[in-house]
Order: sequence, then structure tokens, then C-alpha cells
Amino acid sequence: MRSIDRRTLLRGGLGLVGAAALTACTTRRAEVPSAFVSPNGAEVRAAEARRRPGAIREFHLTAAERQVDLGGTTVSTWTYGEQVPGAQIRVTAGEVVRARLSNRLPADTSIHWHGLALRNDADGVPGVTQQPIKPGTEFVYEFTAPDPGTYWFHPHSGIQLDRGLYAALIVEDPREPLGYDAEWVVVLDDWLDGVSGTPDEVLAGLTGGSGMDHGAMPGMGGTPSPGTTGDHMLMGARSLLLGGDAGDVRYPHFLLNGRLPGAPDVLRAKPGTRLRIRLINAAGDTAFRVALAEHRLTVTHTDGFATEPLEVDTVLIGMGERYDVLVTLNDGVFPLVAQAEGKGAAARGLIRTGKAAAPPIDARPAELDGAIARYARLRPAPAVRLAQQATDRTIKLELTGGMMRYDWGFNGRRYDPKVIHTIRSGERVRLSLVNRTTMWHPIHLHGHTFALAATGLRKDTVNVLPNQSVEVDFAADNPGLWMLHCHNIYHAEAGMMTLIGYQT
Repeated sequence: MRSIDRRTLLRGGLGLVGAAALTACTTRRAEVPSAFVSPNGAEVRAAEARRRPGAIREFHLTAAERQVDLGGTTVSTWTYGEQVPGAQIRVTAGEVVRARLSNRLPADTSIHWHGLALRNDADGVPGVTQQPIKPGTEFVYEFTAPDPGTYWFHPHSGIQLDRGLYAALIVEDPREPLGYDAEWVVVLDDWLDGVSGTPDEVLAGLTGGSGMDHGAMPGMGGTPSPGTTGDHMLMGARSLLLGGDAGDVRYPHFLLNGRLPGAPDVLRAKPGTRLRIRLINAAGDTAFRVALAEHRLTVTHTDGFATEPLEVDTVLIGMGERYDVLVTLNDGVFPLVAQAEGKGAAARGLIRTGKAAAPPIDARPAELDGAIARYARLRPAPAVRLAQQATDRTIKLELTGGMMRYDWGFNGRRYDPKVIHTIRSGERVRLSLVNRTTMWHPIHLHGHTFALAATGLRKDTVNVLPNQSVEVDFAADNPGLWMLHCHNIYHAEAGMMTLIGYQT
């Protein structure tokens, strides 16, 4: 249980800084074709200098196998530290994050800092921006956090994300325009690790053992345990909001801040508190429809960037997406319910402002069926609108593949690091995302925030529904080699990834 006022929260964030300077660690960079900007090339260093790096904030993360209590169910999983989610990192915009990762896992790993327009050599993609971090070694990530907002971090190595390796990264605005009294960071997840198998077994079952496995140790994605793989395939999960199939994987649990619904995370506050909720979907295969019983939510941010305020009843959040909402709390005990879209279950937290008894564990807020925060209804705040500029280049990417062969990819082919879509610094680039499949896909672009061409809404992850198209525009102002991929981790590992590279 927790009760956090905003002043205490800001003080606590400063207290996370380690006092000792980090020792330098060396990991050989990935090799990049000479036609493209290197992840640690002069252009990347110049772009980082333009961010005017401020004070350095130091953090130490240890990735290791742990026993974690999810609230009555103890699992063996991989975590950052002793908890799921890992301890959040909190800095102020313009500060430099210097994070040393110690790998105590039985496999290679990495960290991707999701949503940040950071320097390319800190992006954390093995084989692209760095070499894998071997077991028993360390790696130091150092980058400026340029834009305030709600972000998060996780491995970009195999399917490690579908274990407990994730945490929030909050970048504070030194001139915060929102007025609120308290804050609750809410991280949503689907969970099977240590309960009904492992993510490696799931991937092997879905792909017939042919997953990409670009960041795992040999053998980690091998033959699944007898009697487990068949239980992981999800059949008949349907959602109108997602345009049909809701997902591929059967999960026994859904978590809110690492807790099961029967032992929920609880936020304590006073009636009338103006609460900011930062919603992060860290799931591998599940979208969540989120609502707070007996309250309406005012959406203020999508993927870290401000929107014009929009009052809604519920928010649909795909994997990798983030939404910030404001709510004024009534008197009582109210469940925050994250319905696993199309999967017949939910994650749950509680907000307690009074002494009433908690609602039943299966209480379903009527707000889940109310007005939803659709992309078409949201508009960017004027301060974050992408400047008007003619499109210089359009990259058309067809989303292809299917469940039968599990051959997800772009333009009819699985991920090939030799296929790089070329752009140049200074260009306005349009991505035309055309979904030729019968599944929905949350598409995430590294190192940039794009604008939906239809509305201008700023995002870095966008849900593309079956047989539909989405066009997004971004300013090519962050040189390097960047990944674009589906944030369904199993689709990505099966091949729905590609690269965008800045030409030298």
C-alpha cells in the first residue's frame, strides 16, 4: 500500500541517485554498413550535444533471477532488483541518465529506453546499436533525457520482456503546467513466467522452434516442456475495439504493479485529491481497457507528449503505449480495473479515500463500456505539434504474416538486419503502415516521436488494426540506426521488425 503526495514523490526521485561514480565498461559496438551513420558516430555525438546535457544522475541496475511474490503466488523470474516492476527511474528533463547494468542472468541481455529521443548508441538493441551484454559483465548506458513524460525500459533481447524485466522511467517537467496533488504510476502486464511455463517455451510453441531469438543464449528457446506449449495458444479471444483477434497467448494472470487482483496495489489519498495516473502497458501480448469506478478520466498525455484535455470513461492501451490521466477522487474505495481486452480477465488496483469495504474482486466498473479515448478524438497540445513541413520521403510498410505459419514481418519478409530503410537528416518522413493481416499490431519506432497524419497526435507506438492503414510523420532529427517493430513481443521475435537508417 502507498500514499504519495507530489512533493514527497519529487524528493524521493532525487534520493535514488547513487553517490559513487560509475566505472567505465567496454562492449564492442555493432558493425554498421558504411553508408549509414554509426550509432556512436560524429553525427550522433553532435545531436547529443545539441540536447545540452545537464547534471548526471547515476543508477545501478542488476538483472538477475529472483523469487517474486505476486500477491499469494510466488514465481521464479528475471527482474531488475528485488521487485516487479523494477524500481522506477525518475529524472528531470535535460538531465543525463547514467545507468550501469550488471548482468547476472544466464543469458545475454540489454536495455531499451522506450519512447525517448536519446542518443543512438544508448538505444539498447543488440546487433544494431551495441553487442549483447554477456552474463557476468556490465554495461553503462549514458544519455540525455530530453523530453518530459512517461516512459519505461525493458530488454531488447529475445523475449525477456515477457518476464519481470521492466520498470518506469519518469522524466519530470521543470515547468510542470499541470496542477495535481499526487501521482500513481501504474504498470500493467500479462503474466505466465514461472506459472504455466516460460516465454521461451511459448515462442518455441508458436513458431515451431524457429523464433528469431536474436538476444538469447543457445538453447534458451529450445524444446518446450511436455504438456505446456499447447496450453499457451489462445483461441477465440475477440475484441471489436481491436478489430478481431485480441491476442495469441493464453496468460494465467494479469498484473497491476506486479500484483494479482486478490492482493492489489492500493493508493491511499484524501477525498478531493487531484491525482495524476501514469499508465504504462508492459505486456507481451495484451491490450488493456482501463477505467476507475465512479470516476471520469481526463487524458492529458499520450506516449509522454501533451494532448488537449479530453474527458473519457475508459482508455484502451496497447503494448508499449502510455497514457497520462487526471482524476479528482471521490470519497470511498474504488477499483482501477484494467480489463485484458478480449481475454475474459482483468488486472486490478484500488484507490482508497475512505473506510468503506473494498468492492468484490470481480467488480466491473460500468465506465469500461463508456466513452473511450480513441485516436480520432485526441489532439496534440499546441506546444507539441509537429511543425508544418512538406513530406520529403514516404516509406511504405505492409504488415504481413499470420498465425498458421507464424511468419510475421514487413513487406512479406521476416527481419533481416541487412534490410535498412534509408532516410537523411532534416527530412520529414512519412511511414505508411498498411496492415494486411487479420491481427492488430502496436507498431513502435525507436528514437523518435511521430505525429498521426490524420490528427497530429504525438506518439511513438500506434495500434494498427486488421486490414486498416495508419500514416505517421516524423522529423528526421536524431541520427543513427533505429528499429521499427511490432510491440507484441512474439510477433517481433517471429520477424515483425525492420531498421531505419540515416545516410551518411
